[in-house]
Amino acid sequence: MTLKIYNDLHRKKEPFEPLEPGKVRMYVCGMTVYDYCHLGHARVVVVFDVVYRYLKACGYEVTYVRNITDIDDKIIQRANEQGIPFHELTRKFIDAMHEDFAALGVEPPTLEPRATEHLDEIIRMIQALIDKGHAYLAENGDVYYDVRSFPGYGKLSGKSIDDLEAGARVEPGEAKRDPLDFALWKAAKPGEPAWDSPWGRGRPGWHIECSAMSTSALGDTFDIHGGGADLTFPHHENEIAQSEGATGHPFVRYWMHNGFVRVKEEKMSKSLGNFFTIRDILRQYRPEEVRYFILTSHYRSPLNYDEEHLVNARKALDRLYTALRGLPEAEPGEAEAYVEKFNAAMDDDFNTPEALAVLFELVREINRVRQTDQQKAARMAAELKRLGGILGILQEDPEQWLKGAPKGAAEGLSDAEIEALIQKRLEARKNKEWAEADRIRDELKSKGILLEDTPQGTTWRRE
Repeated sequence: MTLKIYNDLHRKKEPFEPLEPGKVRMYVCGMTVYDYCHLGHARVVVVFDVVYRYLKACGYEVTYVRNITDIDDKIIQRANEQGIPFHELTRKFIDAMHEDFAALGVEPPTLEPRATEHLDEIIRMIQALIDKGHAYLAENGDVYYDVRSFPGYGKLSGKSIDDLEAGARVEPGEAKRDPLDFALWKAAKPGEPAWDSPWGRGRPGWHIECSAMSTSALGDTFDIHGGGADLTFPHHENEIAQSEGATGHPFVRYWMHNGFVRVKEEKMSKSLGNFFTIRDILRQYRPEEVRYFILTSHYRSPLNYDEEHLVNARKALDRLYTALRGLPEAEPGEAEAYVEKFNAAMDDDFNTPEALAVLFELVREINRVRQTDQQKAARMAAELKRLGGILGILQEDPEQWLKGAPKGAAEGLSDAEIEALIQKRLEARKNKEWAEADRIRDELKSKGILLEDTPQGTTWRRE
């Protein structure tokens, strides 16, 4: 089956054909680093991490670029509120971002450009737009993009110039000719960082940063551009107008956007008191549980955050790790039919819920086979782990996972205390003291420890 991707530019699934056979160039809009990353950020990086992993598993050589916006109105405002230089603020939150993403098992991108390191490319692109009649210098020193000069404006979002014009207005202090125009360069203001340019000191607008960074890293035209659905308009629409206006070439072939995150069916927002940073969530749940939860919804669908869904993710991962437990090391094999079904799910626009369902089908088969053929079961379990790795899960040691206390749980019995009680239970069973053996099992269960008696002995895990 050929990989098909839902292309937002054409609003349909299309067979994926990279510009250069065997190579994929992908750009994803990264974070604006003025605060800790939240659940919405977790979703976008996990979604495109899985896209990255699957493309590599398919044999592609992938150049994955995810930028950092390290100069922006929000960054300047927050730095001024705290009385610190903007680069001190951004350094703190870039470090925190990297910690959070590493915890979630997100692989680093090939390149991670920062806007402040690409001022030359930004200035060159703005000058090209002026030279080609797509931009102009306003009286106040700002440079604006002339939206009406680009005939294809609105092709990604489906918005028409006439509809946009009805709701547009010029804000106080702006000197643009048309309410639809947007800033490429903002003239220096007191208390703000600024850089030299042909139009005087100032700083770049947000939209031009991504156009300059993506094309300088990947070329005028590249394969995939991703980001959250909230970026479709105006950010990605403006990127197209800027990039195609400056280069004269098509910008991106496949546009991908992940859906919104909701909390108990409501929009996540600080005003509603339901706003969670990644760090908030990781105090209560293990990172792999959060990652698994994100993958239970198709990337284009809304993701509804609810504690029950995180608990279900924990239980699901326990089942998967239990299938890996107690089997010898082996090479992946004996599971071709499941590999085919997994790949078919992923080839259908990265359908991770269906791919997870295939893993559970494989688990049932492993549990059946292990009763009679441990070696075959071990090869199947190795395949389960390999497929899990494409989704960024099941890479921990099964014993450590199953015996690890869930995040947020009260301090319980130590491993040594549990093992001692299990030994006492074994002795009671050996002496046919069934009531005592049952009492110990019930005591352990009341403390969140589940026992499983197997031909190879008694194993345990934490609930």
